[in-house]
Amino acid sequence: MAIPKLYPASTSNANILPATGSTTNVAATLPFGVYSESAYFLSGAADQVAFTYKKLGGDVLDIELTEGNVYAAYEEAVLEYSYLLNLHQSKNTLSSYLGSTTGSFDEVGQIQSGSALSGSDIALRYPRYEYGYIKRVTEGLSTEAGLGGTVPIYSASIDTVPGTQDYDLQSIISASSANSSSVPYYQQVQDKRIVVRKVFFRTPRAMWRFYGYYGGFSVVGNMRTYGQYADDSTFEIVPTWQNKLQAMAYEDALYTRVSHYSYEIFDNNLRLFPKPVNTSPVKFWVQFTIENQFEPWDETGRGENGVKGVNNLNTLPFENLPYENINSIGKQWIRRFALALAKEMLGQIRGKFATVPIPGESVTLNASELLSQARAEQDQLREELKTILDETTYANLATVDAGLQDSTRKITENVPAGIFVG
Repeated sequence: MAIPKLYPASTSNANILPATGSTTNVAATLPFGVYSESAYFLSGAADQVAFTYKKLGGDVLDIELTEGNVYAAYEEAVLEYSYLLNLHQSKNTLSSYLGSTTGSFDEVGQIQSGSALSGSDIALRYPRYEYGYIKRVTEGLSTEAGLGGTVPIYSASIDTVPGTQDYDLQSIISASSANSSSVPYYQQVQDKRIVVRKVFFRTPRAMWRFYGYYGGFSVVGNMRTYGQYADDSTFEIVPTWQNKLQAMAYEDALYTRVSHYSYEIFDNNLRLFPKPVNTSPVKFWVQFTIENQFEPWDETGRGENGVKGVNNLNTLPFENLPYENINSIGKQWIRRFALALAKEMLGQIRGKFATVPIPGESVTLNASELLSQARAEQDQLREELKTILDETTYANLATVDAGLQDSTRKITENVPAGIFVG
């Protein structure tokens, strides 16, 4: 039997990078397809084939890549650029975004269609500056200082018992919370500790005694002599703030010196001095908060205060940057990074065969050099972009503007002032 002659089906490599790409072939080869609907991206990816072909010497030696490899590298380069830019913007704006609306994201990081922020491109917007975390800290401090905040401050009253000096506020308020549905803290106390903020009793308002029957509107006078009026026709003009301070001191004196009552609190037990008798006051009032009434991540029930919103980088409503909004600076970085990725893929492919035997000789491939160059170029490009972005954070821009103003002021100091001749 004669030995058949074998003829190769092809004498050339079936996987060789073509000289040009085609926009019609891009979308089907993308791993994620984030930008498959963008005509500009499809054109950019197709152009990247010609760029890669020339940079890697495809017209001299075959490049063992497909155009699909280049399209995938181009998509990865755009996503990497978007990642680094979004990190930079996160550093700039996280404080201002804390507590604001977050979103739900799909498998590629895009905000899900139909959600409140869908299509809003938050990462492209310049936010209003807010104090962010500082504001949240001051809300807690305001509550402690009795000046506001987001923690509800409740008021309750206790009836004095003649001859009884001690009152267990914790027990009294807990019982009221459990049994009285009319109070705003109904079933809110339970076994939680209350924090007493203020104890007082009602007295006639004192300000009218200071300002007089007519209220002293638009009239100021010398309060050191006999009230508001100095005499029938002469007034000593003093600052209004002095009147306010004097009035506050007068009212405080009535509460402190004339009240005849004082108190002390130990472990939410109120002790009154002196012991109440059958005369006024028959009722004392207490302002208090409920410790741990709400978990730190719960809303207070008086309107949303942002605890369900953005809390870190992960919940920032940043999508991948739209390809159309990447300018020439970004697109050149993307081309260079995509080339480095393509070079890495080529090194991986050639690394599968250290040498290729040919008749009477062998060819050694440059896999190690390609891999080394590709990884070094990628690291360099990342560091280059990070450095530029760090130099242009809002804080650094403010510093640069301040320096520019100082320099301008120094220059203008040496400019002689003109003399006006009328």
